[in-house]
Amino acid sequence: MEFDTSPINRCSKEHEKIYQEWFNFADSDGDGRLTGGDATKFFAMSNLPRPELKQVWAIADSKRQGFLSFREFVIAMQLVSLAQAGHAVTNDLLNADVDFENLLPPAMEGLDVFLAKKKKPMPKSEPDQNGSAPVPTAPATSWFSSSKSAKKVSLTSVTSIVDGLKKLYIQKLKPLEIAYHFNDFVSPLLANSDFDAKPMVMLLGQYSTGKTTFIKHLLKTSYPGAHIGPEPTTDRFVVVMNGPDERSIPGNTIAVQADMPFSGLTTFGTAFLSKFECSQMPHPLLEHITLVDTPGVLSGEKQRTQRSYDFTGVTSWFAAKCDLILLLFDPHKLDISDEFKRVIASLRGHDDKIRVVLNKADQVDTQQLMRVYGALMWSLGKVLNTPEVARVYIGSFNDKPMNEAATGPLGKELFEKEQDDLLTDLKNIPKKVCDRRINEFVKRARAAKIHAYIIGHLRKEMPAMIGKAKTQQRLIDELENEFGKVQREFHLPAGDFPNVEHFREVLGGYSFDRFEKLKPKMIQDVDDMLGYDIPELLKNFRNPYD
Repeated sequence: MEFDTSPINRCSKEHEKIYQEWFNFADSDGDGRLTGGDATKFFAMSNLPRPELKQVWAIADSKRQGFLSFREFVIAMQLVSLAQAGHAVTNDLLNADVDFENLLPPAMEGLDVFLAKKKKPMPKSEPDQNGSAPVPTAPATSWFSSSKSAKKVSLTSVTSIVDGLKKLYIQKLKPLEIAYHFNDFVSPLLANSDFDAKPMVMLLGQYSTGKTTFIKHLLKTSYPGAHIGPEPTTDRFVVVMNGPDERSIPGNTIAVQADMPFSGLTTFGTAFLSKFECSQMPHPLLEHITLVDTPGVLSGEKQRTQRSYDFTGVTSWFAAKCDLILLLFDPHKLDISDEFKRVIASLRGHDDKIRVVLNKADQVDTQQLMRVYGALMWSLGKVLNTPEVARVYIGSFNDKPMNEAATGPLGKELFEKEQDDLLTDLKNIPKKVCDRRINEFVKRARAAKIHAYIIGHLRKEMPAMIGKAKTQQRLIDELENEFGKVQREFHLPAGDFPNVEHFREVLGGYSFDRFEKLKPKMIQDVDDMLGYDIPELLKNFRNPYD
């Protein structure tokens, strides 16, 4: 599976040096991000028509982040060069038979003059009090900046959609979450690393369904600490990430690193962290996504009680962070155990992320495969409890040659198409990461609002003086009815309310009379964020040629 096909890998050192100089000039604020305003002024020197430049931006900013990094700037420049040579600007152009390494930089009218002015030595200035001369303003800055952009404040001062979400979270959503203990009931508070993390793909399934082998198949190599066998070999959660060298980092260490998005896992205690590790290795695929290998889901109540940590809670935590969840099944192990049912139930609210994979499908012949597929769909229908049919990918995701004696020529063709579909799904994850961040942020904001309404309602129902304990117990016992009251009072959708049993369990550790009363101003801030701030943020970072 080849992810890293971007043209910068085929750009000569000489041309890369030229592009770096251009990028530094175009990036007026020097933050390493070329936003729409700067890009339109710089790209105008190519004299290409606006529709072509619109397409250049759309392809270069494939992740829809609202800015171009240096890597994406090079892609844009190479597209501009090809467009000037008469090529139609399409996505296929990046994979065309073009000698990118020797592709000449595009002709940019007037750029040499601006670069010469920038290099011209400035008159010496008097040193300041610290003995160093003040830094002169480069011509590039004055050329790109405007009085209008200088006056921009708040969200308009950020340079990407993700940075805007960070600011909105700190200013408007986080105060609501803290006030009503959202982190104890639903999800830990977010840190910068949660916004900046690479997209994650989690693999779930019973033991020996080929989860670790699937990862090895994607990477074309084994990751540090991987064990493969017919018995339950993976006994821990393993996060496979990109790193400078091959090494395994213990869970307790990785959970306290501020630049890693795993600090929330400390809530599951040392028992879990001892069964958690991070496996790092340099790999082009891991520059784009992070893979999460999980222990095999076992069957029977006895195996569940032997776990020293909340397995279902951990999978639910990862599900909220992941961009894709692969449920792997084996043709010989279609039974969905009690623990697997609980795990799948914990994925509620993340149905759009779930993909089902019938792995090792070449171990049965075509007639048996048809029956296996039907049995799997029947089992999933009972567990997923949705009228829609789940998308099931059929294949054999390992490095062994396909068993054509069992599959036949038609089976081989089917498996190859199914595997291509799944790999395409995985390839598209990095492109959708920004949209996914926005989607998850909006979901979280709505969940926090409903949570605040519930907590505020429970606080309002408490008496001022006598009978507090009795009233609190009655509210806990009749929690489902209280949810109904909140839903009717504030006209909220029933499907957005949290799980009653989980909420009741957490409520047992609180005194309701100490809860905050409902603060309409906080709710209004979140409503304004959803109704005005986020749409305005997306508007600011859309394609500048729209």
